Amino acid sequence: MKPVALITGGSRGIGLGIAIKLAENGYDLAINGVRKEEEVKAVLEGLAALGATVHYIQGDISKVTDREKIVNELKMVFGTVQVLVNNAGVAPRTRADVLEVSEADFDELMGINMKGTFFLTQAIANWMVEIKKTDSQAAISIVNITSISAVLASVNRVAYCMSKAGLSMLSKVMAVRMAEFGIPVYEVRPGVIETDMTEKVKAVYQEKIKAGLTLEPRIGLPSDVGKVVVALVRGDIPYATGQVVTIDGGLMVERL
Repeated sequence: MKPVALITGGSRGIGLGIAIKLAENGYDLAINGVRKEEEVKAVLEGLAALGATVHYIQGDISKVTDREKIVNELKMVFGTVQVLVNNAGVAPRTRADVLEVSEADFDELMGINMKGTFFLTQAIANWMVEIKKTDSQAAISIVNITSISAVLASVNRVAYCMSKAGLSMLSKVMAVRMAEFGIPVYEVRPGVIETDMTEKVKAVYQEKIKAGLTLEPRIGLPSDVGKVVVALVRGDIPYATGQVVTIDGGLMVERL
């Protein structure tokens, strides 16, 4: 029986890069996203072609009824879960200065990036504890995808930065809480990655990279993040629960 991974926001961008690598490494997949299933049919078929059993669960994690649907459907279809990858997240609807952010935009972003992720994690983590109690050797783990924005201030993306900083703390707290059950929790912190979210500013970042923004002279790829997630959940990086793995091409290295 293959291990099962739930990936929120797994039908595109970083989430899809993670899904592909997990499928290639023997995981069955529950993919959560907000788009209708017919809109992601080609993506799901591509993942299935890699040998994975793939089930799509449409749902907005900011909504309690949708979170319940995700958990219930996961239980019904697979009956188990070994990996939770919290990847779903949105950029600010409007890139507004910190002095001008609207409450509506703030609430929408935090509802998805922070509140939704927190309460879905709570539900899945409780289920994982029950699984561990019946099978102490089960290789179960949680991975939170954050961002270098968790520690880098951006005056026109304050809510996004706050949400990623909050998820960084969630990773630490969950690592502490889940330790007694032998369930590691990791934070993966990507830098500038080529996705839909960065498409509009891709040219700007490419110019900055040419000027030395990153030590490795290229923009990151979703597959870069996917390879790291696989290594973590497979246990290739042991004795490391609660740790942050930064995938940024050296952007965060302090230099003179």
